[in-house]
Amino acid sequence: MQTIEKYNFKGKRAIIRVDFNVPLNKQTFEVTDDTRIRGALPTIKKVLADGGSAILMSHLGRPDGKPQEKFSLKHIIPAVNKVLGVEVKFAGDCMGETAKQMTASIKPGEVVLLENLRFYEEEEGKPYHLGENPTEEEKKAGKAKVKESQKAFVKQLASYADCYVNDAFGTAHRAHASTALIAEYFKNDSMFGFLIEAELKAMDKVLNEAQRPFTAIMGGAKVSDKILIIENLLNRVDNLIIGGGMTYTFIKAQGGKIGNSICEADKLELALEILNKAKAKGVKVYIPVDAVNADAFDANANTCISKTNETPDGWMGLDIADETIKQFSSVIENSKTILWNGPMGVFEMEKFAKGTSSIAQAIANATAKGAFSLIGGGDSVAAINKNKLADKVSYVSTGGGAMLEYMEGKELPGIKAIRG
Repeated sequence: MQTIEKYNFKGKRAIIRVDFNVPLNKQTFEVTDDTRIRGALPTIKKVLADGGSAILMSHLGRPDGKPQEKFSLKHIIPAVNKVLGVEVKFAGDCMGETAKQMTASIKPGEVVLLENLRFYEEEEGKPYHLGENPTEEEKKAGKAKVKESQKAFVKQLASYADCYVNDAFGTAHRAHASTALIAEYFKNDSMFGFLIEAELKAMDKVLNEAQRPFTAIMGGAKVSDKILIIENLLNRVDNLIIGGGMTYTFIKAQGGKIGNSICEADKLELALEILNKAKAKGVKVYIPVDAVNADAFDANANTCISKTNETPDGWMGLDIADETIKQFSSVIENSKTILWNGPMGVFEMEKFAKGTSSIAQAIANATAKGAFSLIGGGDSVAAINKNKLADKVSYVSTGGGAMLEYMEGKELPGIKAIRG
């Protein structure tokens, strides 16, 4: 397998799958957060420094296979120009004659950005519209058509370049044309970019080289969203900290009183199974013991503090309270490896942000003492950034869904395509 560090791009056209799915201002279409663009810079700059040229391809939003002005990648050109320091040329269609001509005539040191890949259904391999109640034969024919059209789509993208670099970790769990299929056309000239390499290194360190004690912090609303990663981690961790809305599924499963708190009533047995498995494997599970409750899901709601298993009628738990913060922080600060996915409460509302902010600070404190900390998932990353602690933890993952699936032990199509 090629590595970007050792590969020489001199005189080569590199087609790079980047993740420029960035947030835009709805009125002006200006980029409001350029984190993902900056994340791709080391890879692009390596190609250019070697004397190669870069052809960038990405998706933006969910246009469902149809060109839409609000999802055009032309809107991000000023932001890319600014951080890259090179004037980026724009091909107004990833499949059109302009794209063919621009990529054919691209010179060393130049950068071309193709239009949104998802303006074509072939990128995601969406099924043909077969109408109501299609027969098995029609389904089979439809699948064959999708495969054939995807093949033509990928073949044309591949024709633009001499080598392929995948640096879009956020889409690595999708079996899309630009992530899972195109590598076939570059058998000896495909590789990961620096961003994906860093992601894989951080995750593999947590999964395979964790120093102990190893603590996983799982937050968020639903047990069902995290069950696979929790089950995989039970074979690896020493401590499992539960937080967020899923707390109350565990509390109710154990006979606690949860008021109006969120709860997956059909997952009570599953919660008990997790606790039993953890006990059998010697994993210590920490569930919040006290909470900040609200009388409504509202930033200005009235609040009170109670034990998590004694939530008053008509109230709902929206954050962990002081006793839990103290207990969780102690466990975290005495850990050598930490994985965090999911907030402790509704941290977007200031009244219910203390718990999540305290956990972020505890992770930073542990990292300062030598622990390795990996933060993943949109809300956890947002909390780290909100508290200005991104440079105080070991690694902040750019791929929420992709990171979760990798941690669950699943094989990611975009990774397999290159790793084999």
